[in-house]
Amino acid sequence: MKKQASFLCHASQSRRGSSGFTLIEVMITVAIIGILAAIAIPSYRDYVLRGQLVEAHNALSALRANMERHFQDNRTYQTVNGFTSPCTAPAAAGSFTISCPTLTATTFTAQAAGTGSTGDFTFTVNQQNTRTTAIRAGSTWTACPTGWTTKKSGC
Repeated sequence: MKKQASFLCHASQSRRGSSGFTLIEVMITVAIIGILAAIAIPSYRDYVLRGQLVEAHNALSALRANMERHFQDNRTYQTVNGFTSPCTAPAAAGSFTISCPTLTATTFTAQAAGTGSTGDFTFTVNQQNTRTTAIRAGSTWTACPTGWTTKKSGC
């Protein structure tokens, strides 16, 4: 009988040792994951948005180069003698709409206006390669005073 009681006592002790996680341990783990997610998700969103801004920068740079090539060949930025100005065909670059709100014989302004997640941004460049960034009021991003915004803090 003593052997059997000893066996039962040993069996109940081993069950307690491998009972799994306590509720406190699970709650601490959930809290740690929540804190990490609160930091990581906004940073990831900013990282993705920075990648989308580059699409507008590249499109405006290419359009400006095409406009200068057109001006070199035709001595005007406007459409002339069957040669269509690159500004006359509206384009898109990712979530940005490319347009030319100002187009004269000697000047142009190309603009990339964001939509959706990039709706806070409007980038411009002109014939003198003057670059500007307009950011909608209330945005957490800072405009770059001397060029295009490339990161949350500005330039």
